[in-house]
Amino acid sequence: MSEVSFDFSGRHVVVTGATTGIGLAVASGFRAAGAHVTVTGTRPAETYGDVLDGFDFHQFDLEDPASARAVGDAVQRCDALINNAGLMFRDPSEMSPIGFARSVDANLNGTFRLCEALRPRLADGGGAIVNVASVAATFASPRVPGYSAAKSGLVALTRSLAQAWAPGGIRVNIVSPGWIETRMTAGHVADPARTASLMARTPLGRWGKPDDLVGPMMFLCSDAARYITGAHLAVDGGYTAV
Repeated sequence: MSEVSFDFSGRHVVVTGATTGIGLAVASGFRAAGAHVTVTGTRPAETYGDVLDGFDFHQFDLEDPASARAVGDAVQRCDALINNAGLMFRDPSEMSPIGFARSVDANLNGTFRLCEALRPRLADGGGAIVNVASVAATFASPRVPGYSAAKSGLVALTRSLAQAWAPGGIRVNIVSPGWIETRMTAGHVADPARTASLMARTPLGRWGKPDDLVGPMMFLCSDAARYITGAHLAVDGGYTAV
């Protein structure tokens, strides 16, 4: 994990989808910076083993409104919320009306449901939300149109909530990761031709690592970003700049 210089001692942070990949890296970064960190996953806690050591845990399903309400009821304090959880159903599911609607509901509506469920806790201390989009919010995604549409919608939702919730002291920003080396992208990483194609249009010339998201997320939740809300930050090695 990259070294960080932020101090989140005494603060409570919720990171969704944090049992692997980007979410786990970000949750670990906040914990190392002194935060009390609550993470979520889709399965019962006992199925994750020692991954959850040092974290509080709540089971959370993006597709289930009752699940968001349960997390909102269970979390008694939230100074920062990282909406990292997402679902990708892939072709052919998302090319059907039902699959498309399911993807949009999970990735867009599901994220909003949790924001709303935790809004009272965030407002208590002037908290921060960081939503997680994707380069798919900018570029066409022929295999996952629902996911792409949801992530594009999440950018607009972030800006809307930034305006709507500013009077309550809540800042809302969004980060779009580029091509990050995770379990989800393992097939691309293992494919030399695909890797060469992606890196050819990535100015920094390498795959991102989950740790590359830690600093940007922590910055946006810190007092250093106290005058930043409604911002969309690409963490993609320059991929969307080409």
